[in-house]
Amino acid sequence: MLQMQNLRKVYNRGTVNENVVINGLSLNIDEGDFITVIGSNGAGKSTLLNAISGAIEVDEGSIVLNGKEISNLPEFKRSRFIGRVFQNPAMGTSPSMTILENLSMAFNKGKRFGLTFGVSKRNISHFREILSQLNLGLEDKLNVKVGLLSGGQRQALSLIMATMSDPEILLLDEHTAALDPATSERIIEITQDIVQSRKITTLMVTHNLHHAIDLGNRIIMMHRGSIILDIKGDKKKGLTKESLLKLFEKTHPDDLSDRLLLA
Repeated sequence: MLQMQNLRKVYNRGTVNENVVINGLSLNIDEGDFITVIGSNGAGKSTLLNAISGAIEVDEGSIVLNGKEISNLPEFKRSRFIGRVFQNPAMGTSPSMTILENLSMAFNKGKRFGLTFGVSKRNISHFREILSQLNLGLEDKLNVKVGLLSGGQRQALSLIMATMSDPEILLLDEHTAALDPATSERIIEITQDIVQSRKITTLMVTHNLHHAIDLGNRIIMMHRGSIILDIKGDKKKGLTKESLLKLFEKTHPDDLSDRLLLA
């Protein structure tokens, strides 16, 4: 499905401020994997998603998706088959446009729709049906500007928009971090429903260890630009927060500050 080999990204190379954010990282992702990604601040989690999406260009290594090298493909071309939801809902939606206009943009992504804006009345019932499944009342607010919605409503809309074109990969970059606990749990429920029902290969960066353990079939831990743990199957099912932190302590016993940030 997706193979990353020996990825490396360095900022300010050759200076006193040199920062190695991805350090020889290799990762193979199978179709249908739902991988949660954890690690302390600066571990390289968001940088990994940026490399996959094309938001940054890696200095070394290769990224191959379904047998096709995409390392040099620009971000706008990768967006045709990679969906992404950010921590800030404004990055995945257009606040000055209505829900209907935002959904129409997402629906038409990668399609040709002439010189018109792309809003089609025949899609409205389809959009209403999708939104009604969220149980957030958005199906009755199609003509409301997205900027007037709550954070949870906007993030749910971002999820719908990111998955509407059936992406091959979905990248979730701490997409519940800016929400209150109750809303965060609702967005996690919606995320799980979408990923499982659509069988979308997904990487989800999170600082919530309970979400990381409970969701998906695989968990990876990053540290200083590398993957130090990759747990799947029955081993993941038996994980607890405490056992996960003990695994980190075992592999990096001297990194107390990073363990505290991870916890």
